[in-house]
Amino acid sequence: MTEPTAPHESAAPAGRVTALHDRHRTLGASFTDFGGWLMPVRYSSDLAEHHAVRTAAGLFDISHMAEFTLTGPDAASFLDYALAGVISAMRVGKAKYSLVLAESGGIVDDVIVYRIEDARFLVIANAGNRDAVATALSERAGGYEVEVADDTDDMSLIAVQGPAARVVLKMTTDLDGIEPALDELGYYAWAEGVFGHTPVFIARTGYTGEDGYELLVDNDAAGELWDRILEAGDAVGLVPAGLAARDTLRLEAGMPLYGHELSLDVSPAQAGLGRVVAFDKEDFVGKSGLLAAASDAPVLVGLVSEGRRAGRAGYPVFADPDAADAVGEVTSGALSPTLGHPIAMAFVAPDASEPGTVLFIDVRGTRIPATVTTLPFYRRNP
Repeated sequence: MTEPTAPHESAAPAGRVTALHDRHRTLGASFTDFGGWLMPVRYSSDLAEHHAVRTAAGLFDISHMAEFTLTGPDAASFLDYALAGVISAMRVGKAKYSLVLAESGGIVDDVIVYRIEDARFLVIANAGNRDAVATALSERAGGYEVEVADDTDDMSLIAVQGPAARVVLKMTTDLDGIEPALDELGYYAWAEGVFGHTPVFIARTGYTGEDGYELLVDNDAAGELWDRILEAGDAVGLVPAGLAARDTLRLEAGMPLYGHELSLDVSPAQAGLGRVVAFDKEDFVGKSGLLAAASDAPVLVGLVSEGRRAGRAGYPVFADPDAADAVGEVTSGALSPTLGHPIAMAFVAPDASEPGTVLFIDVRGTRIPATVTTLPFYRRNP
């Protein structure tokens, strides 16, 4: 995702707005430009919104994400070629995390794919990479009987995340036909519901490390659905949450962010996503590049520190306090609201990546010791 780790508030409106923009203004949101969209960065405080998601629930507008529908008899085989994973093996009703790779093996974007019907799929991509993904899908479709439609401008995407998310949706007025489905819905699966007379696509996915759901609905119904979810969640502590909380939540969960942990210069294996790539497929875009990739490239690790001073994106990482040359660089970092100590993700040399290794982050001229750890930093209770 090309969005910044610590969103910078815009002094003046810029970019596109979602169908929920007026609601955000009424709720007192601060805004930032985010992947070309003017999005809420916070409503009350970053910490309050973060803790609400960990303990109750948070409501996010993620309508800036891009939605592509792929239909046709070759849709499954096309996605096997166009993406890194085996999409054709998915059952209807399931979802799968995958990658759009460049010929070099670098990452164009990370996406979630949903199988709607045997010959119909939904691909959700990141806002900042909408054009890149659209171009990649279009260019790779030659020779396949498949149609690619960009539905981003017609749809809104709302996320309800947190341990109370299911309860909130069950209590949401006019959201019908979902109660049995929610009780049976597994992780990375989807179901259909109805809000009033409008179909709602409900996926059990998310980007916070908590259980939760993402609801895709026509723009015309998005505002009322947002209002009803807020009303239903008030009794259990649900709050609207912005990009700042979303970022610290995903960092605690060790989830990569495009433009920080993922880019065209990063291979899946470097980012700890080698499992996503199906090398046993006969061919897919990026396979030859990955097979030729260097084996000594930097790898992504977690770093934990004591105190209150956190490493931030771009801070160099050293093997010892007096070393002249860095062994890596922080990609994302923050003082963890849940854990109470600094955490960071960083690309470091392979020989410095063993868990338990003590490295040093240069935090504005002071080298702070940080211990390499496996990701994620935080795991929710089952």
